[in-house]
Amino acid sequence: MALMTVDEVAEYLGVQGIRVERLARENLLVTTDKDEQGKPLFKKEDVERYKILAERLGGL
Repeated sequence: MALMTVDEVAEYLGVQGIRVERLARENLLVTTDKDEQGKPLFKKEDVERYKILAERLGGL
């Protein structure tokens, strides 16, 4: 299970980090754990599935 940080997810999705944190708060992107600074960590597979869904729905 590969984990991604907020910055890695933001780069992968092509959005700002604040947007990724908002997606996590709104439970649109499920967090797996938290890093040392309390920021969410995400499973790579979940992020990839979210990107596919978002693209099908018309974009991020």
